[in-house]
Amino acid sequence: MATNRLQLDWLGKARRERPEPRILIEDERLSHHAPIRRGADAFHNTLIRGDNLLALKALESSYAGEVSCIFIDPPYNTGSAFAHYDDGVEHSLWLSLVRERVEVLHRLLAEGGSFWVSIDDNEAHYLKVLCDEIFGRRNFVANVVWQKKYTVANDAKYFSDNHDHILVYAKNKESWRPNRLARSDEMNARYSNPDDHPKGVWKATPLHAKSGSAKGKEFSFIFKNGRRWTPPPGTFPRFSEDTLRRMDEANEIWFGRDGSSAPSRKTFLADLANEGTPPLTVWLSADVGHNHEAKTEVKAFNSDDVFSTPKPERLLRRILDIATRPGDLVLDSFAGSGTTGAVAHKMGRRWIMVELGDHCETHIVPRLKKVVDGDDPGGVTEAVGWKGGGGYRYFKLAPSLLEKDQFGQWVISKAYNAEMLAEAMCKHFGFTYAPSDEHYWMHGSSSETDFIYVTTNSLTHDQLRAISDEVGADRTLLICCKAFQGASSDSFDNLTIRKIPGAILDRCEWGKDDYSLKIEALPLIEDESEPEADGGRRRKSATSLNQPTLFDGDDEVEP
Repeated sequence: MATNRLQLDWLGKARRERPEPRILIEDERLSHHAPIRRGADAFHNTLIRGDNLLALKALESSYAGEVSCIFIDPPYNTGSAFAHYDDGVEHSLWLSLVRERVEVLHRLLAEGGSFWVSIDDNEAHYLKVLCDEIFGRRNFVANVVWQKKYTVANDAKYFSDNHDHILVYAKNKESWRPNRLARSDEMNARYSNPDDHPKGVWKATPLHAKSGSAKGKEFSFIFKNGRRWTPPPGTFPRFSEDTLRRMDEANEIWFGRDGSSAPSRKTFLADLANEGTPPLTVWLSADVGHNHEAKTEVKAFNSDDVFSTPKPERLLRRILDIATRPGDLVLDSFAGSGTTGAVAHKMGRRWIMVELGDHCETHIVPRLKKVVDGDDPGGVTEAVGWKGGGGYRYFKLAPSLLEKDQFGQWVISKAYNAEMLAEAMCKHFGFTYAPSDEHYWMHGSSSETDFIYVTTNSLTHDQLRAISDEVGADRTLLICCKAFQGASSDSFDNLTIRKIPGAILDRCEWGKDDYSLKIEALPLIEDESEPEADGGRRRKSATSLNQPTLFDGDDEVEP
């Protein structure tokens, strides 16, 4: 059988960014923690101010495969002028920029984790196909429709826009299952006990199912009252004969008040109370909040500058109820007003958030301080019983490791001291930064026997020999130094020697600090020419950038 692999194509798709994996520098003035510890409170949550693609690359070496739930609310690319984003990026460029981030997020996600992205109709369907490429279409879970507004826009030209989409993917759908949600009072009210059954209230549910074994088509069962039952045409029995007989004997079959109705099962609320209910794909504002509610929540900590489209805390609580358990790690790389971190903190989840611009300090920091101090009574505080506690650390991205000198040559930035350089080189070569108090040459490790040593000194042959002897035959060491003399890079079996900055020059883009969703920060794509019918050439206009297409990939023939 032939199957087609559909991919989303757009101008500039082949161009890939190469962001530098920066180190993070804590600003202790803006870090905050509670004065006492309560049980399992998390104190090492992380708030990062800076470009989110650079921040994600900074996190990748430490958190790859560790994040249980990722929620992002990227700029929707609607063409409107947002206060904190230029939310009108050319369509094709928007796809490229989102693609770069989602690919890193996919690597950060745990094998049993899930990815949630909020988007509106302008890009939802293109984003769906893009995420299918990255996660694999088989790992798509659901398209949740969230009622973000409960009022009608009477001035709408076409339709009143009342919903957003939340696309849900699993890293591995086979190993991920959503948590069931607590039953609501409305659900429980549908159960009654018209026959005074001793097990309590119940609801009639069908005995048949949409699928089953082929022999189920010939199924027939006679109840103790003499009624013969067969599944309706096109359906199958939901229960075996033994199960039906057991339920019949326990008076768990309902034939209607006068005994003449088709038989059905009595599903007792007592049997479901601890199971919960599977999440629905339509989320009403009455259940999970709306934009107006979210703005009210934001005003509580910054009434002078309220985001246009913040997300309500109840919406994030629903997502985290479904996707996480206490202690799990949650990530939001488009933190906005900090709702994800605030709700995760109140629910006992660990969290990482990334945001750019001054509002990281004017919006998110004041909000999180109130949460930590127990001074935020709004949102889901009362519903989850939050009393305060825990803490977070505030980080900024370090400057680029390399800069050009007066001769145009790449050199190590003057902003880097020895410790920063060692940590940066660990990131570039895949080592965990962990300086040893015992061995000066042990700055980090990639395994129990493989280590890294970083120095700006020029090492002699005798120095290298002494280091080799101390490392020993059972360990290996990567040495990153300014230069080495009297030896080749493979003179010692247990040493690998690399010069800096030469060893890392081609690994990424240096000196680039802005990958943000802003037109002025985007790389220019050279004009391309297309042949005219008369043999001439015509130039592609700038507007051709926003015309993505779907195309069929190579056919695959399955046996």
